[in-house]
Amino acid sequence: MAEKKLQPIIVKRVRKGKHAPHGGAWKIAYADFVTAMMAFFLLMWLLGSTAKGDLDGIANYFNSPMTVAMSGGTGAGNSSSVIPGGGNDLSKVHGQVRRSDADKSTNRRLSAEEMRAQQAQRDAQRIKTLRERVEGIIATSPRLNEFRSQIRTDVTPDGLLIQIVDDQNRPMFDSGSALVKPYMRDILREIGAALGGVENRVSLAGHTDATPYGNGDRGYSNWELSADRANATRRELVAAGMPDAKLARVVGLAASEPLDAEHPRAAANRRISITVLTREAEERLLGGPDAPPAAQSALQTDTPAPTGAPASAAGAQAPAAAAAVSRP
Repeated sequence: MAEKKLQPIIVKRVRKGKHAPHGGAWKIAYADFVTAMMAFFLLMWLLGSTAKGDLDGIANYFNSPMTVAMSGGTGAGNSSSVIPGGGNDLSKVHGQVRRSDADKSTNRRLSAEEMRAQQAQRDAQRIKTLRERVEGIIATSPRLNEFRSQIRTDVTPDGLLIQIVDDQNRPMFDSGSALVKPYMRDILREIGAALGGVENRVSLAGHTDATPYGNGDRGYSNWELSADRANATRRELVAAGMPDAKLARVVGLAASEPLDAEHPRAAANRRISITVLTREAEERLLGGPDAPPAAQSALQTDTPAPTGAPASAAGAQAPAAAAAVSRP
């Protein structure tokens, strides 16, 4: 019993090793995680409150960032946004030059020049075709071929110029009046039919020689006579099928533009000019593409003629007072 009571008491002491000192690396990782989450939620908020135009600009930028930065994107900055500033692409901020606007302006200018060049080519081809058609009609028509020497066709900067000139022995109008001769009516009807399907507009001008009208100093003169003859020509062309809306102007020029300047009283100076205008000439003549249809005459031929004026193409001859000087 005594031996059992004297058993040694064993005390176990566990010595714990020292832990390595803790660092702060986890704090950096945690801060990065929180920052990334904040950026993610901020991006979600911005995308939810951004207009569709800005979203398109963002998409364009990330698809081809260099192209957008150099030439300007499409769609960015075209509406109000929570993002201040804006522009034609995301690479721009306030104070930068809008280079893409200048590029677009240049492109528009080049495009307009190309369109004008193409229009000029179409006009040239149309004028050439029309001239061949008119000359073909004159050559194949026995009636018109008889008067071929009095019909002239030329291509000018303004378009196709068709001139019907007078002949000493074969006048186009009754003496001193705007009454159309039968053969002149045949010529105008054929030309009017040829011009019926032409897209270009037409200018008509009447010309006289330098022989003064009998009572021109008191009223009716070569100006009114040339305008009345141009208006009579208009009626014949319209009757042949040319739309009246195709007319750009009808004017009387008297003897201001003689065909034979050395002989101002020559019969060739008495003529009718029909010009099929190019688009450029039409814009120059009427002041632009949006100009309204021109009035029928610069001399207002639709107003009553002064006392002593002969009847126009309705047909009466000049009064006796106007015959004081013999006129073709």
